[in-house]
Amino acid sequence: MSKPLFDEFEGVSSKAWKQKIQVDLKGADYNDTLIWNTNEGIDVKPFYHSDEFEKWPEISASKATAWKICQAIEVQNENDANIAARDAIERGAESILFIVNSENISVSDLLSNIDLITIDVHLKCNFLSEEFTSKINNATLSEAEAPNNITTIHTDIIGSLAKTGNWYSNLKEDHSKFEGIVKQTNELSIDLSLYQNAGATIVQQLAYGLAHANEYLNHLDNVIASEAKQSLKVTFNVSVGSNYFFEIAKLRALRQLWATLASEYDVNTNCKIIATPSKRNKTIYDYNVNMLRTTTECMSAVLGGADTICNLPYDALYHRPNEFGERISRNQLLVLKNESYFDKVNNPADGAYYIESLTEQLAEKALDIFKDIESNGGFLSQLKEGTIQRKIKESAAKEQADFDAEKLVLLGTNKHPNPADKMKNELEINPFLNIEKRKTLIEPIIEKRLSEKLETNRLKEE
Repeated sequence: MSKPLFDEFEGVSSKAWKQKIQVDLKGADYNDTLIWNTNEGIDVKPFYHSDEFEKWPEISASKATAWKICQAIEVQNENDANIAARDAIERGAESILFIVNSENISVSDLLSNIDLITIDVHLKCNFLSEEFTSKINNATLSEAEAPNNITTIHTDIIGSLAKTGNWYSNLKEDHSKFEGIVKQTNELSIDLSLYQNAGATIVQQLAYGLAHANEYLNHLDNVIASEAKQSLKVTFNVSVGSNYFFEIAKLRALRQLWATLASEYDVNTNCKIIATPSKRNKTIYDYNVNMLRTTTECMSAVLGGADTICNLPYDALYHRPNEFGERISRNQLLVLKNESYFDKVNNPADGAYYIESLTEQLAEKALDIFKDIESNGGFLSQLKEGTIQRKIKESAAKEQADFDAEKLVLLGTNKHPNPADKMKNELEINPFLNIEKRKTLIEPIIEKRLSEKLETNRLKEE
């Protein structure tokens, strides 16, 4: 064949496609019939075309071939947690997230016989302690060569303030300890998952995450040495919801926004993303549907470029951590990686006009909100005033209204429920929002699931 096949056909512009669609609609309005508006303020069109882009999008910085399967383990006892971690690794986990609630544990015992060169280990500490950070550093350096050690310590004092309403001690002392920890680790961890689980829109999640990170960069600008800034290890912890393509675009937009912000501070523009499925849309009734939800959410995370994916067990809402639920959640990721080939192509979403358009719009809208936050005193100031909390509650209320009106469907819960499904005797832990009355410095941001009211009423009728 002397010339390419498609040279025989004339190109079709987006204008021509729209005219053809308009004819086929037989008088129905194009905008009313085929364009839908999201809570993010984005008009989603029926098709996207290359001529809508002024220039070709840049190649993403993420590598979908390198994503890690993570197992989260809450540490009640270091020896038990170590056994659970080693068992998970044997069964396919490539990364471990230890959730540590007390500094009175033996780090050496916790990390015993875990290969810290080949296995990513994350330690999320629900307390603030420079001494404990030193213990971790000493233990990891003694068990692995320093240059290859891939242990990450997650410390997020602003995230803790937003969630609990209080500093660990007070603003000055918390920031002082935080400085010491960052100097030891050269790591920065920002948790966006709270905003998603509380009902913030995707645009709000990105904007608040960026403003959250900016508070740290502002504070640390003169604390971290110039050479350390370029190697600063930055991690975002993100919850992924069920809006499949939007969630792919969210993670892509997050990387772009971070690169823009970091370049202003001359900080490492690369970041790591740990993704976990949202809790907001999970249910206790028809709980097996949770597996479908978490599967598509993990798929979004992979295609969006998450570095580490920590799945949520289908029964995490109402059962204590158990071997079966954790095995199923891990196997979901193993199937995606080893049987569905979700690790064979880097940046698989690159060049998809719809996703590229969503990424650009989400980033632009988030940047506008970020600029507004900064011009009005910054993230901490707006948390103190209650502005962030109010805006999240407004978005959550709108989403809740859509759920209550069945515009937003959770199968088996507000659509096609199974009346024979009984759960009262299955609840090992309380799956509902539990408000503890206490004095707080600011109003905390509260995580709440969409189906809680409906489930409470069903339980009463069992």
